[in-house]
Amino acid sequence: MGKKHFIILSPVALPVVIASAICWLLAASAHATELNIANETLSLSYDDQKARFSARHGDDAPFLVGGELEGKPVSAKTAAAKDPVFGTGKCIRVALVDGSAYSLELYPKLPFVFVRRTQANPGRETAVFASIPMTRFHLNLGKPAAALRTQGTAGLTAPDKHPGSYLFLTLADPATRHSVVAGWLTHDRGSGVLFSEVQNDAVVFRARQDYGQLRVAPGKSAALETLVLGYFADGRLGEEQFADAIARHYRIHLPPQVDGYCTWYSDVHDRAGDEKSIVELARYAARELMPFGFSFVQIDDEWQDGIKTNGPARGFDRVRPDGPYPGGMKPVADQFKKLGLTAGIWFMPFARNHQDPEYAGRQDWFVKRTDGSPYETKWGGTSLDLTRPEVRAHLQQLVQTIHGWGYDYFKMDGLWTGSATEQIYVNDGYKEDHMGNYQPFHDPNVTSIEMMRSGLKLVRNAAGKDVFLSGCNLSQNMRSLSGSIGLVDSMRIGPDNLERWASWREEIAENRCGSLVTGPIRGTRLYFLNRRVWYNDPDPNYVRASMPLEQARLIASWVGLSGQFNLNSDWIPALPPERLDILKRTMPAHQAVARPVDYFDTPMPSIWLVSDHDAAPQRQVLGLFNWESTNRVISYDAAKAGLDAAQTYAAFDFWSGTPLPSFKGAFAFEVPATACRVIAIRPVSDHPQILSTSRHVTQGMMDVLEEKWVSASRTLSGKSHVVGGDPMELRITIGAADKAYRAKGIELTGADARAGAVASLAREDGLLRARIVSPASRDIRWTIQFEKAP
Repeated sequence: MGKKHFIILSPVALPVVIASAICWLLAASAHATELNIANETLSLSYDDQKARFSARHGDDAPFLVGGELEGKPVSAKTAAAKDPVFGTGKCIRVALVDGSAYSLELYPKLPFVFVRRTQANPGRETAVFASIPMTRFHLNLGKPAAALRTQGTAGLTAPDKHPGSYLFLTLADPATRHSVVAGWLTHDRGSGVLFSEVQNDAVVFRARQDYGQLRVAPGKSAALETLVLGYFADGRLGEEQFADAIARHYRIHLPPQVDGYCTWYSDVHDRAGDEKSIVELARYAARELMPFGFSFVQIDDEWQDGIKTNGPARGFDRVRPDGPYPGGMKPVADQFKKLGLTAGIWFMPFARNHQDPEYAGRQDWFVKRTDGSPYETKWGGTSLDLTRPEVRAHLQQLVQTIHGWGYDYFKMDGLWTGSATEQIYVNDGYKEDHMGNYQPFHDPNVTSIEMMRSGLKLVRNAAGKDVFLSGCNLSQNMRSLSGSIGLVDSMRIGPDNLERWASWREEIAENRCGSLVTGPIRGTRLYFLNRRVWYNDPDPNYVRASMPLEQARLIASWVGLSGQFNLNSDWIPALPPERLDILKRTMPAHQAVARPVDYFDTPMPSIWLVSDHDAAPQRQVLGLFNWESTNRVISYDAAKAGLDAAQTYAAFDFWSGTPLPSFKGAFAFEVPATACRVIAIRPVSDHPQILSTSRHVTQGMMDVLEEKWVSASRTLSGKSHVVGGDPMELRITIGAADKAYRAKGIELTGADARAGAVASLAREDGLLRARIVSPASRDIRWTIQFEKAP
């Protein structure tokens, strides 16, 4: 006889098992069939017998096959779905044996499948969850796994090489850009991560929620975070729509983008600067750069009082008596405001030094590790328990004090300390951070991410809606990504950079920081968040004389063209004219669409296309960035780049100020080592038209407000914004060789001429240069009269 096996059930578990068995038998006897729902673009199916779901886009083959829900399903049904933001949709509800449930949802005009889950606790004691697996799904792009790539917070890798990604993960076919984009829509209590692997030559994604300590009371349920996924013909557009969905969900409305200065990395008067030098810099910047878009000066670490142990001093409610600002911080802010500049300041909101004497009787203010010791991390200090009323009152008072000094721009560092997680700098791909390694907070029902978010909400409420909140930084611990979404205006998306060049390959392979390429690496990976969720802050650019001129232009141009947060940290009063000019030409930020063209082709994209779709006529600029230490020819197919393959494009190089050969079907331009080319392009026309301007690297997007050609009168007219005292040049193509025009002269309106504006023309082969100068900044109307060339 075979061996007999017995299972002994406790009195508590027996009713649950019996009920589950009954549910299973009822479900099996119902002979369930496939359940289906659809919207305009997606159809979703659930096989109740196999407990698998699949999704397809239009009439294509399923892009999601074999989707598996964690847990043991017992029944499924279709129903209406309701979301407070996205409206009424359709769903398939799947009940699990333990009382938990899934909802697979589709909403009108949204190209994503929504996956939601509630986690039940059928027991008699509170259940504590550190992590909860959500789902795993096999993906199909019609290619073997070796031909595909995954793009996530760890960058572009083979699907079986990605270490895990926070927030999102995209599977792409680089040859076509066909992609499946998966990401976490919500971030209220948990931190979502995604992993990829290869099984039988198919790519499988796994989605998991990390909470640290999520408590569910007996007989209760908790709603988990929402996962979304969808298929896109171009994965870049899918990631952008994912970011748009996050912005809709959290009702994100960003303030205007600003450009300014950070003291920390300055080659003169660095760290926090001092009360004399910072006013000197502010006066110079206000005079020289404010007309070009410069708007704030931010004072960094070392202005504050306190004991400097394990990182910065943390007495943020007062200045160091023997420090750089003995007169206090308010007089400096007052000076900035008199100049028309916003005053900015650095501090750490969520951590203090538990060894500081002022906290000797307040040790209960701090989070404790499971062994009872204060939750202290390298450099970050000791995490405050933000669920304690007295701690929240302290933070509110601190924010009101700093704001009361006159500071309307906050740079908030060490945000991860608000989630009581480890500092694991540099963090890109998933790293174990022992989330939940603490004794329960004062309010044990608050999770790690929930505590951090509550702290940021408190800061916002205390500071007011008009204070610009700049977060810092994701690379200290990527939990700050979930913790900050919808609560900050800009976010440092990478680690600190320094004025030195390093190989981007080494930077990625060694997961390190400290070079000029640090910001572009992370800023490109997360480009789709910029101006949707927040402004990506790649850390300051440098144009100082100690840097090669081409490298200075490369970094500043990348920031200017990609449209990311623009900070400088040079001693501006000492910049040579050609270096100061780089700053003038890369601010303010444009509002056009900027995308990395080779996003799925290489871990360090070198081609960006900026398109101002709202302009009439449309303006476009190619940014070619050579991150290598040798000269390169950067080439690409025009159609795949986003251009019209049938058009012949005229081209103009911004920094050299010279026209380039026209191209059709593909482009190829040589770019020197560690340098860039910023190329305005426009389809060749049979009449004169503006190709480029000298005001800004976007070459017309910021300054050409109107442009009109009238064939009958042979006039090209327009309106241009001219900065006072800054000669502005229009670069005008004068038509195809067989229909070329010759300019007779340029005229300004009487009002502009009376205001002192003057204009002149210079001709060269195939190009006309119109120069306009005004003593004061103003919008100037001009007209150029042409005649047919003999």
